[in-house]
Amino acid sequence: MASKKMEALGSVVAAALGDKLVRSTLALDELTIVCKASDLLSVAQTLRDHADLAFEQCIDVCGMDYSAYRDEPWDGPRFAAVYHLLSVKLNHRIRLRVFAEDDAFPVLPSVNGIWNAANWFEREAFDLYGIVFEGHPDLRRLLTDYGFVGHPFRKDFPLSGHVEMRYDPTQQRVIYQPVTIEPREITPRIIREESYGG
Repeated sequence: MASKKMEALGSVVAAALGDKLVRSTLALDELTIVCKASDLLSVAQTLRDHADLAFEQCIDVCGMDYSAYRDEPWDGPRFAAVYHLLSVKLNHRIRLRVFAEDDAFPVLPSVNGIWNAANWFEREAFDLYGIVFEGHPDLRRLLTDYGFVGHPFRKDFPLSGHVEMRYDPTQQRVIYQPVTIEPREITPRIIREESYGG
């Protein structure tokens, strides 16, 4: 059951955002709101600057791939960015989810100008999910190598990857080559003892 504080926060958010609020969900005493990508910057600005909201801190931004959400077919946009926001002044939290409209080339506006803590979080979501944050001052890979092909947290990315790197002693440098991992069948090892179990 949701607390009165979270229900009141949901009412204030609904009043402040108006028709820019697509959906609001209150579950496990946590408020999650959804807005359109085209409204993200104005929604973020309102969440930060409204006196009764005051979400002055962005704790985290994470990418999401909903292509196989809960092991069921997903009906809707595939990629989203989820923003976790904190109001230190008013002691409440909120989760803001924004879906990218194009699954082939997911693009969202950068909130780096509103919360500068989002800088590296947006780079991480770009690197691992391929979500492009328009207007980001330095959008480049953060966790994978510059020559890395693909985005490893996408659900259609192969577990073994596309290329592997190794040190070549003849060339005296690190080289890239196609993955050479052979799929193998795992057969359980059976140990039989004559006096086993009796």
